[in-house]
Amino acid sequence: MIDLVLPCLNEAAALPWVLDRLPEGVRAVVVDNGSTDGSAGIAAGLGATVISCELRGYGAACHAGLEAATAPVVAFLDADASLDARQLVRVTAPVIAGRADLVLGRRRPVTRDAWPWHLRLANAELARRIRRRTGVRLHDLGPMRAARREALLELALTDRRSGYPLETVVKAADAGWRIDEVEVDYLPRSGRSKVTGTPLGAVRAVKDMTKVLSA
Repeated sequence: MIDLVLPCLNEAAALPWVLDRLPEGVRAVVVDNGSTDGSAGIAAGLGATVISCELRGYGAACHAGLEAATAPVVAFLDADASLDARQLVRVTAPVIAGRADLVLGRRRPVTRDAWPWHLRLANAELARRIRRRTGVRLHDLGPMRAARREALLELALTDRRSGYPLETVVKAADAGWRIDEVEVDYLPRSGRSKVTGTPLGAVRAVKDMTKVLSA
């Protein structure tokens, strides 16, 4: 059994597609982070385990889901339909087999519009800074990732905003984890990004990640 944590803020339109594509043996843990569009009810009606996280922030929702999970292996995925849950096995298989401790999905856009050039450039620069800080050669800090639950909890992650995925990689590298990445399709997302979809959100994301890399 694998628990899939889906941080969720107003993703009513995307949730049915995402939850319909879960591989066998995967339980969805949808973390409602203050939705006002009925996302929680939709997720529950489709069979997902739904929990509420009152503290707003991507990292807060991810960590609440991690704490609520019970399966030995936990994966994370955005609930915006930008990634196909059917490809989750690519990310979880190396962890289950013991070949890696943390696996990230390297996004490969299926259309030009799926990943705007300025966000792709920013991601490449972030990957370069991760390599300089940790020595880990990653090409993407994608939102699809998987690791063992108890090991993740032992990392004692503290970021509760957009720096959470980066802190996961940095602390895992510092702990000597075997970190790998596999290619996954990247689709045009449903709606606007809660992190980088606005100028203010982008600025906050840069600040959060800079703080993590400087720690």
